Amino acid sequence: MENNENVVHGPGLMGGITGLAKNLFGLVVSRVELAALEMTEVRNHLIELVAIFAGAILATWFAIAYGTATIVAAAWDEMGWKILLVMFIVFLVITGILVAKGLSMLKQGKLAFPETMKELRNDRDMIM
Repeated sequence: MENNENVVHGPGLMGGITGLAKNLFGLVVSRVELAALEMTEVRNHLIELVAIFAGAILATWFAIAYGTATIVAAAWDEMGWKILLVMFIVFLVITGILVAKGLSMLKQGKLAFPETMKELRNDRDMIM
């Protein structure tokens, strides 16, 4: 009979799987850390976007409440109901400008995770 206690095992399959698991775990941890860093930046941009839209909504309501009443009262004798159509068009243009500003922020990618996505694509390409 052989004495199995004296046999030294090389890296073999289990050693390779263990090393792969450790490297994979380290890779996942580094990607999570990168995502956490980018999440802070995204959160700040999201707060800015919400503030812009909240200000736009507040400004629109104040403009509608005070401006419309004043202009309609001043122009009613000359224009009648047509002044209401003019006011509608003016506020529609203002709303369009504010929405375009918000969409511009979204198109700039300020709410994305560019570095995390780049690293994940690199990881995918390396594995495949």
